[in-house]
Amino acid sequence: MPTLLQIDSSPLASSVSRELTREFVNNWKTTHPSGEVIVRDLAANPPKPVDQAWIYAAHTPADALQPEQKALLAQSEESIAELQQADEYVIGVAMHNFSIPSVVKLWIDQVVRGGRTFSYGGSDGPKGLLTGKKATIIAATGGVYQAGTPMAAFNFIEPYLNTILGFIGVTDVTFVTAGGTAQLMSGKVDRGVFLQPHLEQVRSIAV
Repeated sequence: MPTLLQIDSSPLASSVSRELTREFVNNWKTTHPSGEVIVRDLAANPPKPVDQAWIYAAHTPADALQPEQKALLAQSEESIAELQQADEYVIGVAMHNFSIPSVVKLWIDQVVRGGRTFSYGGSDGPKGLLTGKKATIIAATGGVYQAGTPMAAFNFIEPYLNTILGFIGVTDVTFVTAGGTAQLMSGKVDRGVFLQPHLEQVRSIAV
C-alpha cells in the first residue's frame, strides 16, 4: 500500500503552503485510492529542541538505553518511523527570514541521526539510509527568490533542504515555489488568480 507523509509547518491556517499541500494530498488520494496519508503538523505540535540529555541518549547503544533516555528519543523515533514507512513526502514550508521555519529545523534535528537515517564508516563517507523515496517541497515566499531573479541568492530554503534530504538518502526532490505571497497580504492580487498556476503545477506532479 503506497504511503504519503504530509508535513505542514506554517503557523497560519490559511497559508498558501497549507493550501497547496492539501491540493497535493487530495490529488494523490485520487491517484492512490487505497493509499495511506500520515499527517504531521509541526506548527501545531512543534518538536522539542535538542539538548544535552537528548544528545547523550542519541549516542547511547539501543540495548543500553535507560527508560528516561528512551522517553527523550520517543519523538525522534516516531518521526523517523514515519519517514521510513512513507514512500513519498510532501513538505509545506513558508520562508521565514530567507530560510525554513524554526519548527522545520527542530524536526530536522530530531530525524537526522547517525545509525537511523544515515550511517558513517564507509570508504565513501556518510551514506543516507532513506533511499528509494521522493519528496515534494511546497514553499511559499513573500518575495520572489527563484533562480534568475535579483533576490535568488537570498533563498536558503532550496539549497538547505536539498542538502539535508540528500544527506539522508532522498535525492528525488521537486520544488514548487509560490513566490510573491506578500501581494496577497496587501490585497494587490486576487488569491484565486495568484494560486491557479501553482495549483495546476501541484496537480501535475501529485501522481
